Amino acid sequence: MKRIGIVILILSVCFVPAALAQKTITCPPTVNWTEFHTVDMARYNPCETVLGVNNVGSLQLKWSYSTGGNVNPSPMVVNGVAYFGSEDNNVYALNANTGALLWSYPTGGFADAAPAVANGVVYAGSLDGNLYALRASTGALLWNYPTGAIEWGSPTVAGGVVYVGSNADAVFYALDAKTGALRWSYPMCWHLDSSPAVSNGVVYVGDWCGNTYALNASTGVLLWRSSIVGGLVYRGPAVANGMVYIGSNAGTIYALKADTGAEVWSFYTGGGIYASPAVANGFVYIGSKAQKLYALSAKTGALLGSFTGPGDIVGSPAVANGVIYVGASDFGQDKNGYTYALDAHTGAVLWTGAGHSDSSPTVVNGMVYVSSGDNSVDAYGLP
Repeated sequence: MKRIGIVILILSVCFVPAALAQKTITCPPTVNWTEFHTVDMARYNPCETVLGVNNVGSLQLKWSYSTGGNVNPSPMVVNGVAYFGSEDNNVYALNANTGALLWSYPTGGFADAAPAVANGVVYAGSLDGNLYALRASTGALLWNYPTGAIEWGSPTVAGGVVYVGSNADAVFYALDAKTGALRWSYPMCWHLDSSPAVSNGVVYVGDWCGNTYALNASTGVLLWRSSIVGGLVYRGPAVANGMVYIGSNAGTIYALKADTGAEVWSFYTGGGIYASPAVANGFVYIGSKAQKLYALSAKTGALLGSFTGPGDIVGSPAVANGVIYVGASDFGQDKNGYTYALDAHTGAVLWTGAGHSDSSPTVVNGMVYVSSGDNSVDAYGLP
């Protein structure tokens, strides 16, 4: 894939100190990316070993699959299959290595939220007002639950429960993952486009009133609510090391204590935040409509560096093996978008590929999957 020479502005400070060590993690032979946040709720794949700073610049387009409508959600990749939804009102399953269609399932509306995959089941929301549970191997319908319209908020599965919010009626649901039976529900202030993060028995989610909620995952009882986040919360929080990181379209990202909701620090990005942050190795990465991706200290919020793209950065970044993957729009003549791979130590651009600004990359097993601006999903790998 040809590199596109449009970018670049890096602050003189490094993104991440080179001496910072990663914690030891036992990884399986095949790594899965099962839901929007990943299982650690931080858009971080600590088990990627194929792609890194020394070879990511050689990425090439391996396959591209076109649908009949815009593809906005991140593809989820599980056991060699890529799952995603489209604005042609279908949920798709493709061979993750070849892009061959395995099955598709028609919903009654746009499928704009990234699905979640757990225990052989794909959970996908739709603007038609339903959450669908589909058999991962065949696409057969197992059950559906009438939640009201689900737009951007992806479901999260934990402890045999599916957690998802409705944009239409501002109700947050906890459903039995096997049967679809309602476990509990919680009414919120306004639209829910936030993908919930579940950690240590607590569900964290934001709404369009700027509220952040912490709910008991088993009962739905409110543990705390913070109203300090001004503006509309879109993609939702990331949770790591006892902290909740969340931003809104008012342009500020906040770090809150996970047990109390108390503010620890905040950082103004200069533009609206429409994505979830990625958290890795003690650092928070967040993009904004100020056309920048910021690297902040997870403990203090101190600015460590920034990357300036050709336009808004409204997709959530992903971090894997010393590389940050992020999408950005382009205000130039082609009005297209690009996906960048950045050195997490320096912020240097290592690779540039296609993929529109809403794309939140998925990085597993030496492949990068992005939704593209031409109604397709693209997969990149090494030669």
